[in-house]
Amino acid sequence: MDREALFTVVKRVLVEQFEVDEQRITVDTQLYDELDIDSIDAVDLLVRIKELTGKKILPEDFQEVRTIGDVLNRLTNV
Repeated sequence: MDREALFTVVKRVLVEQFEVDEQRITVDTQLYDELDIDSIDAVDLLVRIKELTGKKILPEDFQEVRTIGDVLNRLTNV
């Protein structure tokens, strides 16, 4: 799965599961500050991404993630 396809998956999860307005989602969007994703939401996000892509980000690796771009970087390095 390329980066653009992964971005589409992440965006879909944020819209469907967390009811985020799709217009607010860019690679520079801050998960915690702009989208109000908390640690429990982050775990739910990781689980859903793994279900849809088969790619897993370890929780300890996710601790450094701040933006959607960071998520994509982690997913492309898995």
